[in-house]
Amino acid sequence: MHHALRSRTAFRPAADAPAAPARRPRPQPVRSLIDADALRVLHRAARVLLDDLAGLTDRLVAVLQEQEPAYRSAVTCDPTATWQEVHRSLRHSVSSLLDPRGSRDAARRCSWRIGATRAEQGLPLDALLHAFRLGGSLVWQGLIDETARTAPEDVRLLVHVATDVWHFVDEHCTLVADAYRQVERQLAWRRENRLRVLAGALLDGASRIADLPETAQALDLPEEGRYVVVAVTAGCPTAGAGARAALARGARAYWHTGVEVDYGIVLLDEDADAGAVGRTGHERPPPAVTGAGAEAGSGAGAAGVAPAAHSARTGVSTAVTGLAAVGEARRLADVALGLCPLTGGAIRLTEHLPAALVVSAPDLGAALVERALGPLGNLEPADEAVLLDTLAAWLACDGSAQRAGERLYCHRNTVLNRLRRYEQLTGRSLARPADLMEVGLALTARGLYPR
Repeated sequence: MHHALRSRTAFRPAADAPAAPARRPRPQPVRSLIDADALRVLHRAARVLLDDLAGLTDRLVAVLQEQEPAYRSAVTCDPTATWQEVHRSLRHSVSSLLDPRGSRDAARRCSWRIGATRAEQGLPLDALLHAFRLGGSLVWQGLIDETARTAPEDVRLLVHVATDVWHFVDEHCTLVADAYRQVERQLAWRRENRLRVLAGALLDGASRIADLPETAQALDLPEEGRYVVVAVTAGCPTAGAGARAALARGARAYWHTGVEVDYGIVLLDEDADAGAVGRTGHERPPPAVTGAGAEAGSGAGAAGVAPAAHSARTGVSTAVTGLAAVGEARRLADVALGLCPLTGGAIRLTEHLPAALVVSAPDLGAALVERALGPLGNLEPADEAVLLDTLAAWLACDGSAQRAGERLYCHRNTVLNRLRRYEQLTGRSLARPADLMEVGLALTARGLYPR
């Protein structure tokens, strides 16, 4: 083991100790004569290839057409541009054999441009790398053939430079791949950004008619068709992702991710029902009016239901025709989302149109509550809650006092007495259709906007 620290005191051998042998000077590295001969042979053949670069280019283009289908299409579409690209690449490759240091930067710039350009054109990366390796093989074979033609005895010397030649090919394949992937990422970002702009304008109702064909192509959705918009919000990303997957299962849809709400533009089949979208197995009704219990819950759900851990809340619009109407569908999806309990669930607007009318005009809803239910506010809170619970249960049971009594655990006559008391306090008649409609809407509005 060599010591990391050595004594500053010089070691002095004893007088009778044998003298240490003198250290021989380290020989200076001398370039191998074989390597020098190999370089001479390489340079001689490379100059011949450079003089016949046009012929070499023709041969490589022909090989690409024969062996690489992607380049076959490129040559057919623009033969001149393809030939010039191959010619530039070969010129830099062969020049690098003659002057590696002087040609290195120009060769790297050329390969980088080719990788970037082909990425923009959509040529597959595998085809591009195959083309570079075919070019390297053609150059190497050209070196061997030229040496065999002029000095067959020197062919064996090319073995000593083969590693350098193929290292150059590998280096430029890596460079091309890096350029290709960098441009590919930039293009993907631009496409995604453009897609978000188009989808955002569509959902905002701000799309221009002239942009609809591009939007339809970008979203992979037909310009004409029946659509619903699904609005999803969640307490955690996992719940939202699960709801999105369940909502549009089996349907063509585009999801636009937002800060608080994600919107899905869902294409309906010709015979599909808009109400079927959003059936996730976790549907919950909008907040019901059930007296004092509803007030305590602040619209979080039916009376007596404590708010659970927040899960995904979903609103599904009614169906619209054409992408041009998606903005209106988005507004309706927001209305449906506003009807969802805070504890989560799915609301399909087609099943809650009266509630949607109320939530769309909160001022009118509040006025309706005051008009139809206002006189009950003069009662004791417990009495008011009893009458409101009875009205809600009676309406939910389709006007059956018997079933309402079973739900409220009281006699049917008790239900009828409470309904008559409501009529006396408000001056309304539950037998009059107009009054009955107002009472139903007022109960819905009170549940959505509790005092």
